[in-house]
Amino acid sequence: MDDSGVITVVLVDDHPAIVAGVTTWCAAADPPVQIVAAGPRVADAWAEPGRSADVVIFDLQLSGNVPAYTELRQLVESGRRVIVYSMREDDRTALTCLDLGAVTYLTKAEGQEHLVAAARAAAADRPYTPPSLAGAMRMDKRSDRPQLAPREIDVLTEWFRSESKDLVALKLHLSPRTVSTYLDRVRVKYAAIGRAAPTKAALVARAIQDGLISLDEL
Repeated sequence: MDDSGVITVVLVDDHPAIVAGVTTWCAAADPPVQIVAAGPRVADAWAEPGRSADVVIFDLQLSGNVPAYTELRQLVESGRRVIVYSMREDDRTALTCLDLGAVTYLTKAEGQEHLVAAARAAAADRPYTPPSLAGAMRMDKRSDRPQLAPREIDVLTEWFRSESKDLVALKLHLSPRTVSTYLDRVRVKYAAIGRAAPTKAALVARAIQDGLISLDEL
């Protein structure tokens, strides 16, 4: 966020009508969300002012039918908070984007209410699960789950319910450093099986997919 607390967004989308619509939605939000750069090129997210934006809203299919998974991975690995906003509505695509580290996945049919809310959540490093993604998570039967130790699960789930690692440490009678160590181990295990989780929101998504916590518990 900038000094005034306004959330900033770079929008990567090659459909002028979508760019115009999202820009209007963000400007009309209360408080407003500022689109600092928008266009059809991923380069807009790497150059200023897009590079400094809090959130990247990313169209998965740019000028073609092949999903831009490589570009998504590069953005995530650089530490960006990425919301995938796509015409594709299949569960496999949504779950693949989560596995690559996207904060959340929205279909373009889900529109203004969910997109603005997702941008606010991403900027605050909070999870956001729109209806289509919730359905995909519940139906996910894949077996590529990391082997987490019981204490790692305890720390992970308590962190989702707490505002800080310090609170987790108090509740579980651990040091803050130990809490961080457990969370780092969990992230390493997810990364090792190709399901990166660089942010808290991404870890929440993994935990829901893997049945460690339910949407109702968040």
